[in-house]
Amino acid sequence: MREWMKHVRQVDPYVPGEQPDQKNMIKLNTNESPYPPAPGVARAAKEFDTDSLRLYPSTTAELLVSELAEYYGFNSDQIFVGVGSDDVLAIAFMTFFNSDKPILFPEITYSFYSVWAELYKIPYERPKLDKNFNLVIEDYKQKNGGIIFPNPNAPTGVCESLDTVEEIIMSNQDVVVIIDEAYIDFGGKSALELVNQYDNVLVVQTFSKARSMAGIRIGYAIGSKELINAMNNVKFSFNSYTMNRTSIQLGVEAVRDKQYFEDTLAKVIQTREDAKVRLRELGFTFPDSKANFIFATHNRLKAEDIMSYLKERDIYVRHFKQPSIDNYLRISIGTDDEMEQLYKALEVIV
Repeated sequence: MREWMKHVRQVDPYVPGEQPDQKNMIKLNTNESPYPPAPGVARAAKEFDTDSLRLYPSTTAELLVSELAEYYGFNSDQIFVGVGSDDVLAIAFMTFFNSDKPILFPEITYSFYSVWAELYKIPYERPKLDKNFNLVIEDYKQKNGGIIFPNPNAPTGVCESLDTVEEIIMSNQDVVVIIDEAYIDFGGKSALELVNQYDNVLVVQTFSKARSMAGIRIGYAIGSKELINAMNNVKFSFNSYTMNRTSIQLGVEAVRDKQYFEDTLAKVIQTREDAKVRLRELGFTFPDSKANFIFATHNRLKAEDIMSYLKERDIYVRHFKQPSIDNYLRISIGTDDEMEQLYKALEVIV
């Protein structure tokens, strides 16, 4: 081994879903929205002053922060924005998880958590979910250095009640508890109402799913001003200009069009509920999803074989090779037409 290689940080990276780019494909593998962003986003993009790109963007992204603060009913000093929720979460890990005690997150969950923990040398434990893919509350009452979990969970789609979330928070008021709500708009009750009750609670959301803007990369956190100030101090220690001018301006327009947001959500939710019926008829079982995807296993066919069969027909779904869930497929909700094509393809083999 060459000498310099001995000092390279070694980490197993997060593996994102496949990103094919071809005509006529049906892409149901990365939980993107099947619908375009709000019309105001398109107008803002068309009218964007490209001459302004020669100037640095705002370090505080105050226009977007103010819009989010007004929309959710918080103060601007309670909002943190970043380049997608992954950026926000990574900064939160770096900011809050510095104890010698292990942080806690579920064994089956968003796989980036363990990557960040390894990268930042944070000790961690992964309590198992119960047989229905729910959190076991007692497992989160042990001594720890912090807690994070998605709600609804990924990749299962299972949503915990707000009572469950609050019980975990109440049992852990000496550490920061992060609720990753990337999919909360599709079902369940947000923990945002707990933010002003508990100063150690950070709620993280994203524009990538319900707001149809995965390609623009905007995520945000809402918490006490002390938590947000700490995150900003870390952010400004390595990159002052995380949000570009285009993201800020287009993000503002996405937040303003509340009616379009709600209408798009309603369409995805209805298609998801229809998909539950159709997939059951085809021999699939799954936990009740409150996200924009369904985590399904078939009563006869192997998940990996189904995935390969669909891929040959340019239909992409997600398969995880993780033990205990390696016979499940995560199927993102597409348009009604895309889902019909999925069902027709599945009817041939099931």
